[in-house]
Amino acid sequence: MNPLDELKFDAHGLIPAIAQDCESGRVLMLAWMNEEAVRQSIETGFAHYYSRSRACQWKKGESSGHVQKIVAMYLDCDGDTLLLQIEQTGPACHTNRQACFYRQNQRGEWITIEEPLV
Repeated sequence: MNPLDELKFDAHGLIPAIAQDCESGRVLMLAWMNEEAVRQSIETGFAHYYSRSRACQWKKGESSGHVQKIVAMYLDCDGDTLLLQIEQTGPACHTNRQACFYRQNQRGEWITIEEPLV
């Protein structure tokens, strides 16, 4: 059986993928995958995503070196979301932070709770 057969892509041919640090359990980022990105991720063992803004595929860390080695890949109960447990090299966020979720709502205001890595 083709592992892609059970995935439910949206109307744009995309599926959300949550990247989670395999050691700490911290959610590092959310990105989107098309069928080819899923296939490349499975084949290479490294996370590949689809950029909605640039309308192209990319390997995480291809320019920065901050790659994501996939330790495990899970499909949710509805078949419409992927969870990638990964080993992150360097920061996961393009802002040079460990994770993309570095702002917290405090009393209606978004507060930065994590500074960029040096």
